[in-house]
Amino acid sequence: MYWAVLIISGVFEAVWAVALGMSEGLSKVVPTIIFVAGLIISMAGLAYAMKEIPVGTAYAIWVGIGASLAVIYSLATGQEAFSLLKAVFILGLVGCVIGLKAVSH
Repeated sequence: MYWAVLIISGVFEAVWAVALGMSEGLSKVVPTIIFVAGLIISMAGLAYAMKEIPVGTAYAIWVGIGASLAVIYSLATGQEAFSLLKAVFILGLVGCVIGLKAVSH
C-alpha cells in the first residue's frame, strides 16, 4: 500500500509542477487551485509513504516520477522540444526509480 501511495503522490507532484507553470506566478485562479490541491495530495502521500519507506528512497522515487512525468507532459504538449538525449535521460530516471524500488526492503 505504501508503494502505491508513493507512486500516486509522484504523479501528483507532476500535476502541481505543471499547474504551477501554468499559473503564471499564481496569478491565474484555476491553475493555482490545481497547484494547491496537487501539492497537498502529493505531500500528504509522500508523508504517508515515508512511514514505511526510508526517506531517501521515498524522496528520490517521488521526485523521479514527478520530474519524468513533467518533462513528458511538456514534450507531449509541445512546450519543450524533443531530443533523443532527453528521451535517454528520462529513461535513465525511470530506470533509477525502478532500481530503487527493486533494492528496497
